[in-house]
Amino acid sequence: MSRNRQTVETYLEGFRKNDHAQILSCLTDDIEWTVYGAFHLTGKQAYDEAIDGPAFVEPPQLEIVRLVEQDDVVMAELTGSVLRPDGTTMRMSMAEVFVMRDGLIAERRAWVIELRENDYR
Repeated sequence: MSRNRQTVETYLEGFRKNDHAQILSCLTDDIEWTVYGAFHLTGKQAYDEAIDGPAFVEPPQLEIVRLVEQDDVVMAELTGSVLRPDGTTMRMSMAEVFVMRDGLIAERRAWVIELRENDYR
């Protein structure tokens, strides 16, 4: 497994456990994170503050559908779910682009689609 792919898998495992130190260890200091239609932020401190979003109760359940790597880019197709404060569960499908630098994530671009009850995974 390549260094970049291992970093992305370590990062995702950190999100599954809500392990801030593990997540942040996979990022460059000048990390940029964009979730299209939702937010854009820069830097580890801002990233750290956004890990525990107010819309969710616990860490997400994330499943890797596939990872594809070319040069310094790892692309991931993911499915997942997360519990909301009102007790409902958000199911989602995600496409993620991880731009790597020296084995760390320098930029993360995400497209997140909330799945309806009749959507399939």
